[in-house]
Amino acid sequence: MSEQEETQKNSRLAEFLTDILRGVAIGVAFIIPGFSGGSVAAILGIYEKLVGAIADIFRSFRKSVAILLPIALGMIIGIGALLFPLGWALTKFPIPTVCLFVGLALGGLPSVSEKVPGKPTPKNLVALLIPLAVAASLSFLPTAGDVDLFSLNAGGYLLLVLIGVVGSCALVVPGISGSMLLLIFGYYNPLIHLVTDHLLHGRNVGVAIAVLGCTGIGILIGFFCISLLMKICLKRYPRGTYFAIIGFILGSVPTVFVSTAKDAGLTLTTLPASPWYWIASVLLLAVGIFAAYSFVRFARKKSVREPKEER
Repeated sequence: MSEQEETQKNSRLAEFLTDILRGVAIGVAFIIPGFSGGSVAAILGIYEKLVGAIADIFRSFRKSVAILLPIALGMIIGIGALLFPLGWALTKFPIPTVCLFVGLALGGLPSVSEKVPGKPTPKNLVALLIPLAVAASLSFLPTAGDVDLFSLNAGGYLLLVLIGVVGSCALVVPGISGSMLLLIFGYYNPLIHLVTDHLLHGRNVGVAIAVLGCTGIGILIGFFCISLLMKICLKRYPRGTYFAIIGFILGSVPTVFVSTAKDAGLTLTTLPASPWYWIASVLLLAVGIFAAYSFVRFARKKSVREPKEER
């Protein structure tokens, strides 16, 4: 094997391992209430590659799978390894834990904003503010009563497909939490209970498979269609689309805090009174911002240095 081939092989291996780590980060986003895997993908700089691979999966199957495989592996590793530790941290110290991840998201925003250099136009500001308002409003919308999944008719099963499409937003659209949308429509808790209380215990397996099958079909349809739409938007309106992505990410910040507080059973009257709790929260927010921004600067310097080295 020549030196050039060896270098290319090492480069491909490094990229594969890097994409696994990116997948781990995306997987962690699904554990944090209100967070979106799409936001993390955008901050890590692989959003275009990710939606492009999904949108082209029928046209360039092998190439798309090669891109998606390490990210999917990383997501599985991230969720499997950190589900219980993060679940424990969110239960015991919900606000400080979320502050760390919000800090990481805010500190990584320059990696997105650098894709829209120059002075923003009024259209750009509209493209930023509308998604920001939409994402921020999600946690304040009233939730519907939980749906009875065991008394669905044919129309109810068709609606499950649509619910799956809505839920797939978390996988593709930055700043939109699919679990939050499902909670608003009254499907989140019933679907969780269907798996934990029935399917895993071998009860009502037929109903569980039918419900999850319809929901899964919707998720796959939405996953592909929304990715195709985002690919078109990024190709035709890249500047406006990235301003919208920034708006979605910024708008998701209050949603993350409100969602976490609701999940932890915290209200304005039951928030921890200890000053150390809030000092830790602020410090972790600062640590997250500093760590993510340092990584962005390192990646930026590396990308500038590499072309010079190639010359």
